[in-house]
Amino acid sequence: MVEFAPMDIPTARDFLARHHWGVLTTRRKEGSLQMSPVTVGIDPNGRAIISSRETAYKVNNLRRDPRAAVCVFTNEFHGEGWVQINGNAEILSLPQAMETLVYLERQAKGENRDWPSFHQRMAREKRVIIRIRIDNVGPKRRG
Repeated sequence: MVEFAPMDIPTARDFLARHHWGVLTTRRKEGSLQMSPVTVGIDPNGRAIISSRETAYKVNNLRRDPRAAVCVFTNEFHGEGWVQINGNAEILSLPQAMETLVYLERQAKGENRDWPSFHQRMAREKRVIIRIRIDNVGPKRRG
């Protein structure tokens, strides 16, 4: 049996640097929750980063209410293969978002074969970066 170690923020950051599949939870205007599958990374300052479109509901939700939760998991999904992070988000729009979009692309997918096309696609799709300060993480214990 694998011994469970409670999650802390440094361990969660390390997890996000290696695992990039997640589900982002935001709050709709009327208060219900919206969940979106996302690709997650970690920036050099220890914040979770996610690429989205300027017009996406999750972006509008976070502009209205910055509280966010993200569950990030491994390919195995069950067992010790996941972490939840919670914190407030900020939206970084183009052109300021481009450097972080490139950083996330490299972290999650590796080196792009055609960076000029990548930059054009990010501009055409009106991409933004959702940047989440990690205030707390879980699981703290298994039950």
